[in-house]
Amino acid sequence: MSEHLTPLDATFLELEEADDSAHMHIGAIMVFDPTPDGRIPTRLEIGAHLAHRLGQLPRYGQRLSVPHTGGLTWPAWEEDPEFDLKRHLAHAALPAPGGQRELAEWSSEFFSQRLDRHRPLWEMALVEGLEGGRWALATKTHHCMVDGVGSVDVGHLLLDLDPEGPPEDPEARTELPTAHGSTGPQAGPLALVARAWKELEGFAPAAAGVKMAHMGAHGALHPREALSNTRAAVEMIIRDELRAAPHTSLNEPIGTRRRFDVVQVPLDDMKTIKNALGGTINDVALTVSASGLRALLASRGEALPEEGIRVMVPMNVRLAGEKLALGNKVSSLFIDLPLAHPSVVDRYHETVARSQATKSDPTRAAGATAVIEVAGLAPPMIHSAVAQSLYANRLFNVTVTNVPGPQQTLYALGAPLREIHPLVPLAAAHAVGVAIVSYDGNAFFGVVADRDIVADLDVMLDAMSSSVQELLAAAHPTHATRPHKSSDEGRSPRTRRASAARRTG
Repeated sequence: MSEHLTPLDATFLELEEADDSAHMHIGAIMVFDPTPDGRIPTRLEIGAHLAHRLGQLPRYGQRLSVPHTGGLTWPAWEEDPEFDLKRHLAHAALPAPGGQRELAEWSSEFFSQRLDRHRPLWEMALVEGLEGGRWALATKTHHCMVDGVGSVDVGHLLLDLDPEGPPEDPEARTELPTAHGSTGPQAGPLALVARAWKELEGFAPAAAGVKMAHMGAHGALHPREALSNTRAAVEMIIRDELRAAPHTSLNEPIGTRRRFDVVQVPLDDMKTIKNALGGTINDVALTVSASGLRALLASRGEALPEEGIRVMVPMNVRLAGEKLALGNKVSSLFIDLPLAHPSVVDRYHETVARSQATKSDPTRAAGATAVIEVAGLAPPMIHSAVAQSLYANRLFNVTVTNVPGPQQTLYALGAPLREIHPLVPLAAAHAVGVAIVSYDGNAFFGVVADRDIVADLDVMLDAMSSSVQELLAAAHPTHATRPHKSSDEGRSPRTRRASAARRTG
């Protein structure tokens, strides 16, 4: 039987339909070392490895019953009779020298292209030509299928806890499968993968099984709780919607082309900062992001909003039993990040205070969730207007999402995964977004921006790295940052930023 999208899932389709500039896919660039025998996997090997496990994720062989929302019912997921894995797995090569600059440029173009709604809503690409013999997997999955907080996209299905991985089918494949389900059941690998991922707290991949429920059913069964949620929704709208987010140059109409880059920070540095100055890892991540935004606006001669810039922070609302479910189980918190303070340490302390106040207010989380639930009661034909209001620039300026990942090395086809560069979608009139993923001792700040409005993105990226050094210096007053080594000469700007962030004295 086909399953209909929930109103929240459909929201991300509606945002695209309302404005061509909105691209509602999440994604990541996963960078690997060579395989144990010193080579790069072929597209055929990646495809066979993926096909061996993809049968356990039926959604990735399904398409929308209709490509657009509206009418009286939501689109449903239905089997794609023409499913062809080759259409979803591309092969690309970077130009020499294959550094971060070249990878960022390629990734920018990859993320600038929308997914084809007439096919299953995901794509992957094998990218070779990286310096040092490294290679990458780029993934792109529509937000209507998975959320970026409690779930991850199909690319992570390829990852294992050890180089050997779970046992594969001994019969070698000679071509990529073209029909969904043609690979047959693979219960053995599924069990091993499920067991492996359950051991990785807070980093569960999308997996088989979807718990779908019609919005409003819970409220009908629990009217008193529904009334309480409605009151919380009204309070949040009064507080956060009527007091609009400040207007900035980052909240003008945007185009369809993106620029994507990443800042890498050692996780130990972030822990050192929060241990010395108080707060949490998330407070460090928010302050680093705010420092970049502050520098970007200041460099344009723009007045810094006195109350700060409002960020939407997605929040996982999955229950324990829904940890491996597809679909969206996410709400949002809104935090005004201080930008006016010239001292990054003062901005950090203020961020800690505001974050604690937001999290300690029970109506904040309840209100955000309730707004989504109340919006779910609207019929499909008018839901688009509600969806746009939930992501309007009047409500927030920038999205900043932080997802904790496993602190051990993962592998694909025996090759160790070294970096994860995450992507958050950009809604209309939101020119910048930040996604943070921590993995294996590092935090990766994936920054996406409109290519034209934020042509000066390097200003933000450099300020983010500099703010880490300033916070470290405050955490350890005797700390002195080492000067750049000569090995940095000739390397890409992003690599220099990562190198500087790693130098902790």
